Amino acid sequence: MLELVKYVVNQFAEHKDEIEYQVEEKEDGVEITVLLEESDMGKVIGKQGKIAKALRTLVRCASAKEGKKYNIEIKEKVKAE
Repeated sequence: MLELVKYVVNQFAEHKDEIEYQVEEKEDGVEITVLLEESDMGKVIGKQGKIAKALRTLVRCASAKEGKKYNIEIKEKVKAE
């Protein structure tokens, strides 16, 4: 499922080499956190969150075969000072 998320995010992000993915297995499913540069946030989320919503819908449909629940979080990468 991570490959699907990476593919979709890479289609919209400009700084592809700066993207980080964190996968955390939980009792109720799997949480995938996408950490992006500030300049890529709007491009990946889309107007009114339409791209993010479509990504979550794709993952939900693809995960039906696996029987796992996936949660996608899109966050801005915190820069070390």
